[in-house]
Amino acid sequence: MPNSINLTSVPITVFGELEKNWGWLLAFGLASVALGTLGLGMTFMFTEATAVFIGALLIVGGVLQLLEGMKCRGWKSIAWHVLIALLYVGAGLVTVLHPQLAALSLTLMLAWILVGIGIVRSVIAFQMRPARGWYWPLLSGLVSLVLGGMILYEWPESGLWFIGLYVAIELIFNGWSYLFIAQAARAAGKRRKQADA
Repeated sequence: MPNSINLTSVPITVFGELEKNWGWLLAFGLASVALGTLGLGMTFMFTEATAVFIGALLIVGGVLQLLEGMKCRGWKSIAWHVLIALLYVGAGLVTVLHPQLAALSLTLMLAWILVGIGIVRSVIAFQMRPARGWYWPLLSGLVSLVLGGMILYEWPESGLWFIGLYVAIELIFNGWSYLFIAQAARAAGKRRKQADA
């Protein structure tokens, strides 16, 4: 066919406007990496800040539910609706006023969740055992078990730094992923300009 287009020479559009605005994503990625790296040295403060943030979200959610409850006159379950809202506000206030206690409780819960996830993943792996790649869920399960066990072994001290460490590492990985996405969008934009020229 004489008018057919060679599809391999046309860049695929996956980034849209990001090809032109990749600099903002690059700046966000750099800021995220910098903040996460800073957080590695301040895990205690990051843990407290995260607990206060969670508490503030609970308070805002509870207040919004209370305000919404004022519009529900005549509903048979309004008292329960308001009670849930008050529980949200109460839990948020306790978390904001006692962030260390909240961090200890949250860390303990996360540790047991990791242990549970590790056990379940290991069971899944052994159920898949005849299949190829069955060891990947097992490896993931063992990592979760070891991490949960380490947190439990170090608890309550781990409650003062674990959440902050997790948030710092997440910020670093998040930042690096956006740096790579920004670079890929920039390269795609250059290829598109060359194809259009």
